[in-house]
Amino acid sequence: MPKSLRVLLGVTVAVAFGTAATLWATAAGAAHTAAAPTVTIVYGTAPDYLDPQKSYTTQGGEATWVSYLGLYTYAHKSGAAGGTVIPALAAALPTVSNGGKTYTMTLRKNLVYSNGKAVKASDFTYSIERALKLTWGGDSFYTGNIVGAAAYSTGKASTISGIVANDATGQITIHLLAPYGAFLNILAFPSSGLVPTGTAMTSLTNNPPPGVGPYMITNVVPDKSWVGAINPYYAKEAIPGIPQGSVTIDARVESNTATETEDVLNNTADLFDTGDSITPSLLPQIKSTAASRYSTIPVVQNFYFFLNVTEKPFNNQLVREAVDIAVDRRVLAKLSGGTITPGCFFLPPGMVGHPTGACPYGINPDGAPNVAKAKALIQQSGDAGAAVAVYSEERVPRTQYCQYWASVLNEIGLKATIKPIADALYFPTIGTLKLHPQTGFADWDEDFPNPGDFYLLLDKNSITPTNGLNYGAVNDPKIQNAITKLDAIPSSQLNQYASDWTALDEYTASKAYDIVFGYQTWPEFVSTRIDFKALIVQPSYGWDWTSIHLNG
Repeated sequence: MPKSLRVLLGVTVAVAFGTAATLWATAAGAAHTAAAPTVTIVYGTAPDYLDPQKSYTTQGGEATWVSYLGLYTYAHKSGAAGGTVIPALAAALPTVSNGGKTYTMTLRKNLVYSNGKAVKASDFTYSIERALKLTWGGDSFYTGNIVGAAAYSTGKASTISGIVANDATGQITIHLLAPYGAFLNILAFPSSGLVPTGTAMTSLTNNPPPGVGPYMITNVVPDKSWVGAINPYYAKEAIPGIPQGSVTIDARVESNTATETEDVLNNTADLFDTGDSITPSLLPQIKSTAASRYSTIPVVQNFYFFLNVTEKPFNNQLVREAVDIAVDRRVLAKLSGGTITPGCFFLPPGMVGHPTGACPYGINPDGAPNVAKAKALIQQSGDAGAAVAVYSEERVPRTQYCQYWASVLNEIGLKATIKPIADALYFPTIGTLKLHPQTGFADWDEDFPNPGDFYLLLDKNSITPTNGLNYGAVNDPKIQNAITKLDAIPSSQLNQYASDWTALDEYTASKAYDIVFGYQTWPEFVSTRIDFKALIVQPSYGWDWTSIHLNG
């Protein structure tokens, strides 16, 4: 998710009419929907939103990526293959011209929304405008790349001039400010998913709008439950590579991850949220009695404590260095139940550019911290005794991470207190600029396989009044210049610039802008009802609902 300084691809996307599949409701499809068995997925925290142009968490993305297809989406495959972009509502991959600044595509014919309304090319323009009006958390991907998007976002224009959509031909043309190598990934975001023109320019998370896809989101009970119903207008194999769903999803938010874990272990729920952590105390029992329905998968994700570098005491480099060397990453890995691998670099393993050299300041992620030196640095900084509010989620083990973090800050000479925030409100809260959050837990898993996705979190253009993603308000010219240069690199050439990303990430670690403490694995944990071997975990969004089938 880019930024203004990132000079997004000046792209023109023209969408020509494809020969594509027709979506309509058939008697057989309706019967299939009515007969679909129900499976229960339990979540330790609710999605931030269930409106595609507002949601920006894995819980929300899991529901929206199969309910709100855009021009492009991701392959329905696990692992790295799941990061491959495929055509969805567009008939084919785009034609890219004008030095990488113009994209041209063709909309498939005869597409309809989940309410039966016909899809139009101009709905794409409207959907992107809606994301900007709703201040989607990654909206700098649009404003920093698409011509006229920033002017529309600020009210200086009535539409996005860089998007030209022809309803008669189905062609869509997108003009970018500059080449942006990951622009196709931006078009694959659920936030770029199409909704009908005229859909309210307000959050519809409690009554999600119509979309195109195998599923539709219904029966929302705020912060408690929702249903993933099979879309009767989505004919089987209507769009190549995007299968139809076979089960109804009963999504429920549990009171805590312990209950969530126990319910799946005891077969009173069917799937455990991949974005949550198994309760560590229950792992031995799971491994001994439910090993055939449990595994872990590596994901490209970092866990860190953000530091607000515009607020005392973390505007002081000495303080940031002190807290970095004082953290015992082994303790945090233990609190995770062994699902975290200790580390110190912002780019995780598996991402192009991840440094493999030594951490700064002599940090050994697998060794003891240097508490004595940290105490000395705090005294040297002049900020000893500074008050620090540690923002914390309320779910296990994230509460424990923050409790440990606060204890470290207190041990080395600061005065830290915990500020608990309800899980569903946590990220919107720390992303609200006027609240001036000093520090707290944060994590990020890849939206797409490009290091620029992670550096969105350190881009000055991600410092926004609400839904900001640069929680520490980092504004470093060296980072901005690197982002501007590297974001223009086409994805096909990404590996050729791996050393540039590595150098940038080593510099970022030396500044201690964020205290990265490790890299997470995701749990695959299901009930005995579920066909475990058939399951697909999408590397950005979690369970692929279209891959959920019952045994037998």
